[in-house]
Amino acid sequence: MQNKIEITTIKLLKSTKTRLDKLRSYPKESYDIIIQKILEILNICRINPEKAKSKLLTLDQEHKKNFLQNK
Repeated sequence: MQNKIEITTIKLLKSTKTRLDKLRSYPKESYDIIIQKILEILNICRINPEKAKSKLLTLDQEHKKNFLQNK
């Protein structure tokens, strides 16, 4: 039996979309992946704020590296 992937649509303010766009690690990264990363960091932050900070720094470095390469 195949697993069916369910997809939904959500409404966002344009300003929220713009903010999500700025969080992309690479140009074609989906909003779903971006939101998953945000939720993961929030969950880590509840348990271990220092680990969350480390994760954010890693993502920031990845973001800068990928966008510098694509310019």
